[in-house]
Amino acid sequence: MLRRGLLGAAGALLARPVFAQPRGAGTLYLTIDTGWGREAEQIAALLRERQIPATLFLADEPTFRGDRSLGPGWAPFWQARAAEGHAFASHTWRHWYFSGDTGRDRVRFASRRSGEGSEVLTPATLCAELEHPIQALRAMVPHASVLPLWRAPGGRVTPNAIRMARACGLTHQGWTSGGFLGDELESAAHPNAALLSRALGGIRDGEVLVMHWGVRSRRDPMANVFGAMLDGLLHRGFRFALLPPQGIG
Repeated sequence: MLRRGLLGAAGALLARPVFAQPRGAGTLYLTIDTGWGREAEQIAALLRERQIPATLFLADEPTFRGDRSLGPGWAPFWQARAAEGHAFASHTWRHWYFSGDTGRDRVRFASRRSGEGSEVLTPATLCAELEHPIQALRAMVPHASVLPLWRAPGGRVTPNAIRMARACGLTHQGWTSGGFLGDELESAAHPNAALLSRALGGIRDGEVLVMHWGVRSRRDPMANVFGAMLDGLLHRGFRFALLPPQGIG
């Protein structure tokens, strides 16, 4: 079960590299959802160069290479991220959306893609949905550091989903209002310069930041200004940290 696997990761959590960063303005928590993967190597290099840790939420999504993000072709990528000291958590297996509670201990889980439909999850099937991406990760990276956290696609949750996941040993982790970096937004209406300016002017201590390893629909990837964004935040005196196991409320 997922709970036992998480407890077994305690030693790996203690063995993470120590990231040397400035202290002053406060602490930020960078989280990265799976996404399209097109800018994954570019983003990973920017983090590695600055020794910035991130918490990586995993789902099995289609990628720009024509495969899926938790397929065997991505094993070297996830292995490298684990070796760099990043932590992992569940983003559901199918990346469907929670669309409403349907009675006690039931929640509807629906695809946004035509033809995939929906289903009603019970406590057992919800736990399995959240455990599946971690099982896939473990098959590729047995000693990866996994946190007892999960994130619903789109950040959309229901009371039942929150409660049922807690019974699986998982706490839901969203992002803070100032932590939405905007890489999902349409680039003509929200150009990179505007995203950069908003991040550098609006992010405050304790923010949980969210972005992706690339977004298919964005024509000018935010990754092109991500390095400048990180440098600006570091210059302001922020340090970056992994999410704590209990999450950030």
